[in-house]
Amino acid sequence: MNDRWRGKWALITGASAGIGLELARQLAAGGAHLVLTARRTDRLQQLAAELSGKHQIRTQIFAADLTRPEAPKEIHEFTSNKQIEIELLVNNAGFGAYGHIHEIPAERMLEMIQVNCSAVVHLTRLYIEGMIERRHGDILILASTASFQAVPFNSVYAATKAFDLLFAEGIAEEMRPFGVRVCALCPGSTETEFQQVAEQPDRVFRSAETAEKVARVGLEALAAGKSYVISGAMNRLMMESERVAPRSFVVKMAAKMMRPSTS
Repeated sequence: MNDRWRGKWALITGASAGIGLELARQLAAGGAHLVLTARRTDRLQQLAAELSGKHQIRTQIFAADLTRPEAPKEIHEFTSNKQIEIELLVNNAGFGAYGHIHEIPAERMLEMIQVNCSAVVHLTRLYIEGMIERRHGDILILASTASFQAVPFNSVYAATKAFDLLFAEGIAEEMRPFGVRVCALCPGSTETEFQQVAEQPDRVFRSAETAEKVARVGLEALAAGKSYVISGAMNRLMMESERVAPRSFVVKMAAKMMRPSTS
């Protein structure tokens, strides 16, 4: 396990399940202290107790709902008041909503933009200033293979993840002179609660990777100084092939895969 963050503090959003949970476990195994944030306090408490007991690390939890625009500032104030210097910021929290755009509640789509985009920018801006002053620090942003093309019936989610990828790649280049590394992790289908939350069909997840593997790929890419990484050989091959295919063809193929069942 990469122990680049041994003895340093990492902050993980959406830490109570899925990829965020696995990132927490792997960072704890590498000796990192953890600030865990998500909506569910009970899960955070259970995870903090598990990881601190198993790996003799320090943990802090902060329950926060990132659909609230004030949440990033509240998280930052929490760590500042405890004089915790965040060496690694993991912008992991995010969700999707599957279906025809006119059938998804407008509030749900706007909350998705808030969590997947606005909160990512806000948290990054809050923590990156200290990293620049110290001339070191790392930021991992959860994007997706959906970042690379439009995805009908998941259109808002794909758009938010395209935002995350381009944001990460852009600031990664900005931050190089300051010793701050930024990487976008782009997983494909992953064995998490995401499918149930987004209500996506099972067929989209038949070749899903484990959250453990995706987390490991992301941390290794960040440690290696990559600005983005696609998890999974088949996913990488698919993304490369899409670059040479007409965009209209790619969107039609995505629509065929994602179209809701009429039965």
